[in-house]
Amino acid sequence: MRQQLTVLHRMLSCQQEAWTMLKGMTRLISRVHKLDPGRLLHTGTQAPQNLTAQLDDQVSSERPRAISRTSENDPAKHELRHEGQHYNIPLPDVKAVFPQGLPPRYVKQVKTFNEACLMVRKPALELLQHLKNTNFAHPAVRYVLYGEKGTGKTLSLCHIIHFCAKQDWLVLHIPDAHLWVKNCRELLQSTYNKQRFDQPLEASIWLKNFKTANERFLSQIKTQEKYVWNKRESTEQGSPLGEVVEQGMTRVRSATDAVGIVLKELKRQSSLGTFRLLVAVDGVNALWGRTTLKKEDKSPIAPEELALIYNLRKVVRNDWNGGAIVLTLSQTGSLFKPRKAYLPQELLGKEGFDALDPFIPILVSNYNPKEFESCLQYYLENSWLQHEKAHTEEGKRELLFLSNSNPGQLERLCACL
Repeated sequence: MRQQLTVLHRMLSCQQEAWTMLKGMTRLISRVHKLDPGRLLHTGTQAPQNLTAQLDDQVSSERPRAISRTSENDPAKHELRHEGQHYNIPLPDVKAVFPQGLPPRYVKQVKTFNEACLMVRKPALELLQHLKNTNFAHPAVRYVLYGEKGTGKTLSLCHIIHFCAKQDWLVLHIPDAHLWVKNCRELLQSTYNKQRFDQPLEASIWLKNFKTANERFLSQIKTQEKYVWNKRESTEQGSPLGEVVEQGMTRVRSATDAVGIVLKELKRQSSLGTFRLLVAVDGVNALWGRTTLKKEDKSPIAPEELALIYNLRKVVRNDWNGGAIVLTLSQTGSLFKPRKAYLPQELLGKEGFDALDPFIPILVSNYNPKEFESCLQYYLENSWLQHEKAHTEEGKRELLFLSNSNPGQLERLCACL
């Protein structure tokens, strides 16, 4: 009798599991049909006629198909005729110019393809033209790249950084300012100002990457002041700026102060004309708003109470000349902001917007048809996209629909196919 009850119990359990799986599959199928009835790559059902006609128009407008690559790999020579094409960045340049700051999924592509290619896009071309026509005797102009999530703001910024590095600019790059206002591994009271807090680990990591990207400048630029680190150690006036960087790297407790000194010296000396300075901050909206960090009494720490943020706010002011300031607004990692917010007023808030005003806004939007076709060809060439229907017009229309031409969504879709 006991064995019969056990068998009956197992049968009931199996029936319950099967019913749960069936309900889950039903919900999944209903979601697919809500998204786009019958338009997944492995189905043959046709979409509504008006949508099909719209997609046909977009795809057919690109015949003959765009060439996915350009042989012009010097960003200084990129023009409108190169729009939508990929150019190659030598891997040694990637290591030297971008020791940090490339998006993780892009880094994965670089490792997989064994090459680093960036698409030449209109926002970057517009910004390049502005930089080429800059009067460096005037205060630094601020440019703000903004757009919806996944449209390619960070990679457009990387295009500009590569241009400036090839033109022998000194690049002051903050790859993700949001990392400085949340999940800090170590927070110490500042030795310079008791009202602020140091972030020695974040500061030392930044100094290491700054040195990698700008080592050739660190022996040429001399400090204009004497800096005392403690009773035994100091950096004399006229010393190479590299000594300040080394001090912050070897004495981690001094790293935050070293970053502040580097920013101050570069900002002050850029007007002398011995070097051009690019200040590039990804996710500049992190400089205003709120943090996740707490004091010992559990009260929140304001961004301006963090010494790194305090000094970074000063360097994005346009009260210096001899360079340019290129910033991006980022939803990724943004704290306490709506997911769909992307406009400058939404992400910066009143305080941040007023602090950056005036600036030149540059919208980074989804792919246009030419860019979409070029991206698909690039993925096909590198076998990033392997689905049997990817080469067909029907498959391309489905990818266009599912991604809405969003670069980030398209990359994720293709990686799964």
